[in-house]
Amino acid sequence: MSTWTLDQLQTYIHDARGQQLETARVAAQGHAYNSSHPQEARRQWAKLSLLANRRMLDDAEGPSARVRVAQQDFMLRMWVINRLGPDRTDHDWSPEALASDTLDTLTFTPAQAAGLAGGWRDLPIERIRELRWHRNLTAHLESLVGYLAPGPVREQLAVWNATRSLLP
Repeated sequence: MSTWTLDQLQTYIHDARGQQLETARVAAQGHAYNSSHPQEARRQWAKLSLLANRRMLDDAEGPSARVRVAQQDFMLRMWVINRLGPDRTDHDWSPEALASDTLDTLTFTPAQAAGLAGGWRDLPIERIRELRWHRNLTAHLESLVGYLAPGPVREQLAVWNATRSLLP
């Protein structure tokens, strides 16, 4: 797949399922990371990687699969914003949209997460898993905060970024 064209991989993704989508996601992401490609081509490859990743939700079972898809999505979008620059006209490359999508995905407030994190070793495994998911879903916040204008969203993400270090 690493030698396929954008169109070939896009056609493949249309009918792929499960591990095939993961393989396609990784192949497209590899092209996006390739600095020998022009910037716009790298964005197109990144879009294709996002498509493959999001298609995995079609067969996703349980919250862990949805969290993994969201984390992959957030990390690639942040990478594109950092390396290729933000594009506020495109939802995927907009720091504000990424901030909103991140906050929409989190199920705890920073205060709830911090409160639970203090005694995480005594929590049921399911709750520890949720805290771990929140740590993973906020891995991109340190970079993202710098792209946002001062205001409530930026402040909320800054609090989450500080809280993240407390999570298991």
